[in-house]
Amino acid sequence: MTVKKVTWKSLLPSCYKSNKNTMAADSEEKILKLKPLCQFQRLSLSDVSDPSSPLSVNDLSTSLLGSNLHVFAFAELRLITHNFARCNLLGEGGFGPVYKGFIDDKLRLGLKAQPVAVKALDLDGLQGHREWLAEIIFLGQLRHPHLVKLIGYCCEEENRLLVYEYLPRGSLENQLFRRYSATLPWSTRMKIAFGAAKGLAFLHEGDKPVIYRDFKSSNILLDSDYNCKLSDFGLAKDGPEGGETHVTTRVMGTQGYAAPEYIMTGHLTTMSDVYSFGVVLLELLTGKRSMDNTRPSREQSLVEWARPLLRDPKKLDRLIDPRLEGQYSSKGAQRVAALAYKCLSHQPKPRPNMGDVVKILESVQGFEDEFVGTFVYVVPNENEDSSKEFFDKKESKRTEEGISPIRRSWRNRIKLPQTSVANSESPCSISV
Repeated sequence: MTVKKVTWKSLLPSCYKSNKNTMAADSEEKILKLKPLCQFQRLSLSDVSDPSSPLSVNDLSTSLLGSNLHVFAFAELRLITHNFARCNLLGEGGFGPVYKGFIDDKLRLGLKAQPVAVKALDLDGLQGHREWLAEIIFLGQLRHPHLVKLIGYCCEEENRLLVYEYLPRGSLENQLFRRYSATLPWSTRMKIAFGAAKGLAFLHEGDKPVIYRDFKSSNILLDSDYNCKLSDFGLAKDGPEGGETHVTTRVMGTQGYAAPEYIMTGHLTTMSDVYSFGVVLLELLTGKRSMDNTRPSREQSLVEWARPLLRDPKKLDRLIDPRLEGQYSSKGAQRVAALAYKCLSHQPKPRPNMGDVVKILESVQGFEDEFVGTFVYVVPNENEDSSKEFFDKKESKRTEEGISPIRRSWRNRIKLPQTSVANSESPCSISV
């Protein structure tokens, strides 16, 4: 079968039009229609001669596979984001600002009404055209329930934008660390870890493996049911091919998540992603950020502080997020701690592959949240003076009887049996 080449100019037509009226006319060619996935091998970044500049790219050896990417005019994106209104700003990263928008069913044929997230390249930022191109190359071809869906893109003059599905709960980082947000239950944390692991396993186990390179809590997005999807593929790389064991590249990523061997040598493998996954798993266990300069010096690096404790089940209570208030599966937490310890190995070989990580996390999904240890309910006395008088008399009496005096306190501790305490998700739960 003869494979027709698709030129870069035919793939991104709006990048090459100098006349705005011509651009508007070409934008009527709404959808980028591509060959079925089974007919081609996946396109990689290396298939493009010089990704840093679209004007120097001659052509592509094959089309993007199995995709239906919409080519948006810049005017359309201004419309759906209300001219990139400040009130629609969802956040801002190294690539640039992200805005919420809404596409109605009248915008174009074949595109359903839906909320979207529009990411605009910051021309003065640290990332550039190559990262924008990487998003299109990878997410334009890869489809998985745990990868964010790329709907389309815009490339007009200097403007580079990407349009994604909108995920209402934002990032795991916001849900886990936001100061006034409700604490994520243990079962929800394990659901997120399981989904993220399946997304990474999908990337690693393809015919052409993909190394994500920037796995972190801010790149894990959540829908309304806390189903997670990996986003931001700007730093992703194709894995080693043939007899190669690694990809040598410039060290990029986020402090606190990058694997030590990658930082030291620039050698990138799928095991680099496994290490980063271990860091996020540790964040889910502890409720602490991977790096935090406000913590004591020995605890600023979460991995350095927590990794020695992961091996000892008796020290697990020092690690678990106190905001869980003891409501987690003890057996599940021990398994997850042991898994995190393996993922965070200083050497890449002892780390498990993501397929094994998925199996281990699947085994802890059925564990219900439970109270670990004795639940203590603290009742403050209404009258501090009367309380003091009561304890003074009690101490005096016990001293006369030869019994060591009890410690003075302004509160009474009432121990409740675990069976009488309602589940935290129950509408009749006891809050302290």
